[in-house]
Amino acid sequence: MLIIGEKLSIIAKRVREAMLKKDKGPIQEIAKRQWDEGSRMIDANIGPAEDGGEELMEWMVTTIQEVVSAPVCLDTTNYKAIEAGLKVHNNEWGRPLINSTSNDPERFPMLELAAKYNSQIIGLTVGKGGLPADAEERCAIAAEIMARAMEYGVPLEDIYLDPLVLQIATSQDHAMHVIRAIKMFQELNDPPMKTVVGLSNISNGCPKHVRPILNKYYAALLMYNGLTAAIADSHEIGEVSKTIDVITGKTLYAHSYLEM
Repeated sequence: MLIIGEKLSIIAKRVREAMLKKDKGPIQEIAKRQWDEGSRMIDANIGPAEDGGEELMEWMVTTIQEVVSAPVCLDTTNYKAIEAGLKVHNNEWGRPLINSTSNDPERFPMLELAAKYNSQIIGLTVGKGGLPADAEERCAIAAEIMARAMEYGVPLEDIYLDPLVLQIATSQDHAMHVIRAIKMFQELNDPPMKTVVGLSNISNGCPKHVRPILNKYYAALLMYNGLTAAIADSHEIGEVSKTIDVITGKTLYAHSYLEM
């Protein structure tokens, strides 16, 4: 499973301060640590970034790729900032990922960027109508996103469908809806559609010591049901991902592999 390192988010105080000061040190330290822990793509979450978003995303992408040979997930609702990041992205280490389009018309232009820059893109199964009620509604939205992507010239193999993980503390029933959606998404196409989640959303609002427990066990359930990728804390779920791969036969068992 692809782990997309989540730690470079403007929500974190240290990261936010580094972004504001254009201080490369903390950004590169966190990027390298996530790579060492098993992330093979790094999420650069700059928030809405309404002012100075283009310059900030350019700086984030180049700063990360100066020290890590990995593609970047460009995480913002700012269309111009996404394009600025795509222009400077070093595709030698893999194609970038746009986070994200959805069933909201305001997000449709992100598909134009994916087609123009040969980028991968996340399709978040939500629209202006509010949160999806269950797995079936998520699947219906996913089908609409897939059809629209083809109209824009984005191949289905370049889409990661996101079923929208919600807080278990306030939306407990949705935890299983997401698992069912992961299975259903794979049946929408042959070859199966790729899937991604924002894993730590499941534990938002929970006590700090409880969060890693929820994240790890939920990750295991999602992976067993075919999850392709997760925006997550690589330190938390790296060992989970490796163990599931061994148990499901995707990797040959070896003592040393699990001890690494």
